Formats: sequence, structure tokens, C-alpha cells
Amino acid sequence: MRRLLILLVCGLFALAQLSGCQGLGRDKSRVDPTPPKSGVEVIIEGGGEFPEFLVGRWKANEHGWKFVFQPDGTISSAVHTLGKVKLRPGQKTIRRMKKGGEAIYEPGEWMVHYNPANRELTVAISLSNFYTELGDDVLEGKSDDLFVGKINEEGNIWETNWTSFYDYTAHTLEYPQVRMHPEHGESRTLVFEKVTKK
Repeated sequence: MRRLLILLVCGLFALAQLSGCQGLGRDKSRVDPTPPKSGVEVIIEGGGEFPEFLVGRWKANEHGWKFVFQPDGTISSAVHTLGKVKLRPGQKTIRRMKKGGEAIYEPGEWMVHYNPANRELTVAISLSNFYTELGDDVLEGKSDDLFVGKINEEGNIWETNWTSFYDYTAHTLEYPQVRMHPEHGESRTLVFEKVTKK
């Protein structure tokens, strides 16, 4: 059953990549028009300021993750590995799929924690709900992703331990409800690099 679900989830996301989405602006998505909430808690050990060298865009070497840090330490946007969609804290994002249906992403609370003593940066990204329609198939659920690691001396590389906790349910005509929910999450190394965008 676990093998079936892995194949099913991979297949649904491969289909999502092939299906694409209709143009809804530059990033092909739209956000809920309600006023945004901060949605990001920032903690600096010792009560100092968020370091200037961390401000800007950070991109992972794989899996599509990207973060944009503001001068106050908040994350103004993040590209999530799930569907490679750009999310903004406190705002629902909706994408229309080319072959019909839509994908809905609702961020939960996010957190940024920096310890200047050891240059360790921790980021927690919560996706409180997502719902994706791919033809007659549906994938829905929630996830929490934690990134913990030190910033190098040059201030441009952040090597993290990424742990993902998720609860996905796939619905297809053949398998009405297949759930994937690892008890202890899944961890791997992920390296982010600070990038400049012209």
C-alpha cells in the first residue's frame, strides 16, 4: 500500500507539472484579496537585529524551495516544493490548472529563528491546507517543513537539515482514499545559496 501511495503521489505531481496552470499574472497564481497577516514569527537570540547579509533571496540546490527574507527577518514569499508554487504568509494562493480544476494552498504560521553566536538559522514553514484537482483525481493534506543549519563565513551558503512532516491523502476512481503520513517525518540535507535577481 505504501508503494502504491508513493507511486500515486509522484504520478499526480508529474501530471501537475505536465498540466501546468493558466496564466493568472506573472507567477501564474493569485492570492486571496483579503489584507495579509504577518504570519511570520521572527526570533533573534540575544534580542539583536536580523543580520543584513541574510536579507534577500535564497534558493535550494534541489526540490524547488526558495525564500525571500526582509530586513526585519520576516519571509515575504516562499516557493514551496509542493507544486513549486510561490506562497505569501497569511494569504491563500489559488492556481487554475490547464486541464480543469484548481490547486489551493493555505499557509499556516511561519517562523524564523537566528542565533548569531553560532550563525545558525532555523526556518519553519507550515502549509495548513492544500487541495489539488487533477482531472478526476484529488490530492489534499497539510505539511510542516523545518530547515536548520549554519550560514557559512561568507554569508552566502546555508547548509540545512530539512525535515518534512506531512499528511497527504490521494483520491482516485480506483482508490477512493489513500493516506501517506510518516510518523517521524523525513529528513535530508538541503543547501541554500543566496542569489541576486536582475
